[in-house]
Amino acid sequence: MWTDLAVIGAGPAGLAAALAASARGVRVVLVDAATQPGGQFYRQPAAGLGAGRPEALHHRWRTWERLRDGIAAGAVRVLTEHHVWCVERTSESFTVHALLGPDQEEPAEVHARAVVLATGGYEQVLPFPGWTLPGVVTAGGAQAMLKGALAVPGRRAVVAGTGPLLLPVATGLAAAGVEVAALVESAAPGRLARHAPALAGKLPEGAGHAARLLRHRVPVLTRHTVVRAHGDDRLTGVTVAALDAEGRVRPGTERHLPCDTLATGHGMLPHTDLADSLGCRLDGLTVGVDPEQRTDVPGVWAAGETTGIGGAALALAEGHIAGCSAAAHLRGTAPGPAPAALKARTKLRRSAAALDSAYTPPAHWPEQITDDTVICRCEEVTAGSVREALGLGAGDERTVKLLSRAGMGWCQGRMCGTTIAALAGCAPTPAKRPFARPVPLGVLARQHSQEGPS
Repeated sequence: MWTDLAVIGAGPAGLAAALAASARGVRVVLVDAATQPGGQFYRQPAAGLGAGRPEALHHRWRTWERLRDGIAAGAVRVLTEHHVWCVERTSESFTVHALLGPDQEEPAEVHARAVVLATGGYEQVLPFPGWTLPGVVTAGGAQAMLKGALAVPGRRAVVAGTGPLLLPVATGLAAAGVEVAALVESAAPGRLARHAPALAGKLPEGAGHAARLLRHRVPVLTRHTVVRAHGDDRLTGVTVAALDAEGRVRPGTERHLPCDTLATGHGMLPHTDLADSLGCRLDGLTVGVDPEQRTDVPGVWAAGETTGIGGAALALAEGHIAGCSAAAHLRGTAPGPAPAALKARTKLRRSAAALDSAYTPPAHWPEQITDDTVICRCEEVTAGSVREALGLGAGDERTVKLLSRAGMGWCQGRMCGTTIAALAGCAPTPAKRPFARPVPLGVLARQHSQEGPS
């Protein structure tokens, strides 16, 4: 299939980019792994579930309706259940390689003159003793169950970690009938207060969540953290404790909270695999872009969480700017992104930076990890094994991987990389992965046979 512009990812950034480019006369194909557009933020329940009021599960529902109706009424071609594993650059175009359907065994290709990467981000979960017990889920996972399946993970939950996602997760679970035993936030309220000017636009949303927590009588424990999850074959409770000003657990403050669900998260990390394999410059853990959302690879734009975690509103603004710029490039006209989008992006980036500064994990969280705590779930590597590798002279993620196999599994270090870097005392770095997801050997063999021997 040939098109002018391939947009990878149908979340807020991808939807905005596709609509902006299509409105300017560009042929657009929107590619996403899910069964329907919307991404994680606008995740929808399956039609067969008969949700009477799906808007009750979402923030900014009217924005989603405008995006959904715009895609339905426009000329954008949407390819769902396309799991992109690689984007290949040639001298004249790009080839988007994907795997089809839930089995991900049949290949598909989209050929495009330009690409917008709107691949989003994924949750960061910092391990602690007991975090692998059944009943421990990510905060976003709990929210996805609620939005996508109209299901709850348990009857009594603790929501813990740090970051703005914890608020809607706690209020959503409580509204669905779950008894939320506590919202455990490691950040101190004063950190938010220091960034009040930049976060002024977020205050109404935060106040709304606070009112709902109060209505459902959810206790909020700030400057606290989960130190251990308890249970044999499944979760039965958690121990939480207060943190001192330096981020260490204060002895004698531990308390036990019975629960059958722990929804935990510590912010998000950008998906950069496709950008990195294309040779795009990375700024630390994010894809580097210019004011028009262009990467340094000609013909490639990036928008949304892949360029820095900032939320749906920022992703919409960046996606619109990227779509306008890509359309102008393809049509040979002046970019002219809407001034409103440029202004919104500036304001929202300030808010995102303030939130990122306010919601940082406790400085000494690696000290809570016992040697028998599993760090790499794919390869079942414990913190003790990682520390042994460090004792042998390893000083970075790659050397730890070679000595312990941590990071060699299915997720290729996405889940454990941050922890390994923290234990090693080095800054986390994006791993170099040739493919964005596992690919059947048969697909690679077929592609090689079509191309011919080198």
